[in-house]
Order: sequence, then structure tokens, then C-alpha cells
Amino acid sequence: MTAQIPARWTDPEQQELEERVAAAELAWLTMDVDVQTLRVEIDNFALIHHQLLGPLYARLDELDALVAETVAARTGHPEDVRRAAEARRRVDELPDLDALFDSVQEQEAAPPPAAPARVRPGREAQRIYRDLVRRAHPDLTTDPAEQERRAAFLVRVNEAYAFGDTAALEGLAAEWSTAPEAAPAADSPDRLGWLRRRLEWLNAKIAETATEQVRLENTAMGQLLALAPQDPDKLLEELAEQLLAKAAAQQAELERLLGGGPAVRDNGPDRSEPQESQTMFAQIPTTDAASVPADAVLLDVREQDEWDAGHVDGALHIPMGQLIARIDELPEEKLYVFCRVGGRSAQVVQYLVQNGRDAVNVDGGMYAWEGAGRPMVSSGGQPAFVL
Repeated sequence: MTAQIPARWTDPEQQELEERVAAAELAWLTMDVDVQTLRVEIDNFALIHHQLLGPLYARLDELDALVAETVAARTGHPEDVRRAAEARRRVDELPDLDALFDSVQEQEAAPPPAAPARVRPGREAQRIYRDLVRRAHPDLTTDPAEQERRAAFLVRVNEAYAFGDTAALEGLAAEWSTAPEAAPAADSPDRLGWLRRRLEWLNAKIAETATEQVRLENTAMGQLLALAPQDPDKLLEELAEQLLAKAAAQQAELERLLGGGPAVRDNGPDRSEPQESQTMFAQIPTTDAASVPADAVLLDVREQDEWDAGHVDGALHIPMGQLIARIDELPEEKLYVFCRVGGRSAQVVQYLVQNGRDAVNVDGGMYAWEGAGRPMVSSGGQPAFVL
């Protein structure tokens, strides 16, 4: 008869803590990845938003100021004069986008600020420092990798102690005591205490990460990106079309005022007028699809699925959202820029022209190209169409 080995007894509280710590670690790591991803997405969206839509915002503000000034000049009403002054001030106070981004880059490249003056550490800092050095000294292990980890950790400890930073030392002590590498064995009597400390540390990190996520989501760019998180390029296109419509309406109102039409003070321009006009598109180099030369260098800024459905054979394809990162791929020749209807391509041409490139917007985009009977091909060999 084979003797049965008695089942090993497990402390129920320790088992529960083991599970809670494992769950908290997974939750924190998942949340941290999500927050880091969100930060990158917001940064990229903000960069493209400012560089591609910035000129349209500036144009709209300038038109608002011109309309207000024209109304004030014609009516002489004090309230109209005040509105005109406010509108002009908004234009004058707009930062130059290129200068703004240059200043950000200079700040990033600038040397770090001088370290705070060294002070004599207090008694609490001395106590924590001595305790950390005793526990984390590299000579307490013979494993080379662990020695390297401990040495790097003590560099941070020594720096905090040199400036008498008790709070930093307390944080380092909590980090060391709860690190997985410092975990006692599962059958160690110290395991239960370590699990409690580890869970407390993880809960604090989860709260800190959640706070950062809420902060990012509540930024202006975070709220804007939340409107279309799966298709930010489409959102930019819609925003551009709205700005173009507003600017076109303001341009029409300005022309009406300059042509002798009645001044409108309270209700603004007649929004029943067409929202897009040739006048607005005349602010950038524009041509119709039928006039594009046969040997022109074409740039298609639509998305991949639009390109696959139907495009001009030989055109260069760079989606609008990738343009800034791939700007070096553009040839030096004059570029004729396409999208589906002309909104995205208008933004791109604005950006290219402001950066010294020779670019022309193809009015009406691929719909106009197809309407003009000009040839298209698809990526899969099927009949081409505009998506």
C-alpha cells in the first residue's frame, strides 16, 4: 500500500493576496500601456492638426477680423468698433505655428535645469538612506545581473540623499521593498507582509495612472480625438471641410460688404449661401481635373482603401496623416494634389505652399477626375471607382 503524501496547507489569506497582487499587476500594466499609447496618439494628432489645419484656422480668424472691420467702418457704431478691435487682436495674438514648434524643439534640446543645491540630509533621510544601502548593497548577491540592478538603484538612492530629499528616499524605499525581485519565497514567513506592501504599491500606481489617463482625455486634443478614435484622419477631413465652409461664407460676406451690400451686425452672414466657393479655393493654387497636364506629378493623399478602389496610374500615394513624416519622399517638381472631393488635398496644398513647395489643389478631387473621363486603375484589377 502506497503511503499518501499529505496535502500542503496554504494560508487562505496569503492565497487571496497572491491572486489580488497578480490581478493588480495585470491591471496596472494594461492601463500603463493604454496610457502610453494614448499619449503618443494625442501628440501625433496634435502635431498633424496644428500643421495641417492651422493655416485654415488663421485664415478664418483673418476673415472674421476683416468682416468686423468692414462693418465697423461702414456703421461707425461703437459696439461694431469694439468687436472689430477684439477680432483684430485675436489675429495679432495668434502664435506663428512654425515658431511655436521651433520653440518646443529648442526647449526639448535645451540642457536640463541646474540641480538643486545640496543640503545636509535630515535625520529621517539619514535613517532611510542607511536602511536602503544595507538592504540593496550589490555585495549581498553574487549574481552579476542582480549586482548591476542593485548598483543602478543605489545611484538613485545616493542622488536623493545628496540633496536631502526625504520624500524621494521614501519612494525609493517603497519601490525596493515591493519589487518582484525582493519578494520572499512562497513558504517564507515574510511573504504575507510583502504581499500586503506590494498590493498597496500597485493600487497607488493604478490610481496614479488612472489620474494621468483622465488628464490626457480631458485635454483639448484628447477630447477632439475621442470623437473619432478609430479614424482620426477622417475627423481631420471633416474639420477641414467645416473650416473651409465657414471661411467661404465669411469670404462671401466680405465681398458682399465691399460691394455695397447691407452691413449685418447681429445675426452674421446669410448662412443660406453656398458653403464652398471658388473664392475660397482661390486662396491656394487650384486647378480643375480636366486641366491637369498628362505628364504632371500627382500626389494622392487619400487612405489605402480609397486608393485601392481607384487611383490615377503613376500617382504617388501618401495618406494625409503620413505626409509630415514622409515629406522627404516628395519630388521637387510641381505637385498636383488629389483627395476624394478636394478638402484634404486643400489642407495639404496649404501646408506645402507655406513650406515653400510648388503644389496645386485639384478641385473636386477624384470625383472630378472621374467626371472628366480621365483614366483610373484599381489595385486589384477590378473596375476602378471612387470610394
